[in-house]
Amino acid sequence: MDGGGSSDMTLAFELEVLKEIANPEAVFSDARSWSEYVGVISEKPTYVVTNFTRKERIRQDFFSGPRGREESLENVKDQFQTERHVFVGQGEEDAALAEAADWEFLPIDTAAEAADWALATEEEEDEEAEVERRDDWP
Repeated sequence: MDGGGSSDMTLAFELEVLKEIANPEAVFSDARSWSEYVGVISEKPTYVVTNFTRKERIRQDFFSGPRGREESLENVKDQFQTERHVFVGQGEEDAALAEAADWEFLPIDTAAEAADWALATEEEEDEEAEVERRDDWP
């Protein structure tokens, strides 16, 4: 571990944000190198989160289960007594949620840029541009 930062951190990803990442498994693996605990928060039913994490081969330390996102964040914070609790999400609603649950909020765009994670939307935009050029065909 380098002296630059603390690994005493719990990192929670909003499920919808994880779906925007090109390689969620690699992101989780990377996050584990500088976080104590990494998991997923969602208002979706448990099986939706489980199916996604299985498909992407993500090993999570926690997930929200059948309760609301704010309650989930509060429970995770009580359960995992780390120095920092960081919620990776997107938009004002996620920022307000993090504040309400007393977590630090980190927008996915900022996190992806800082950690050099590729977002799936970047690849999709490239494909869309290619499709648009093909529309001129006779």
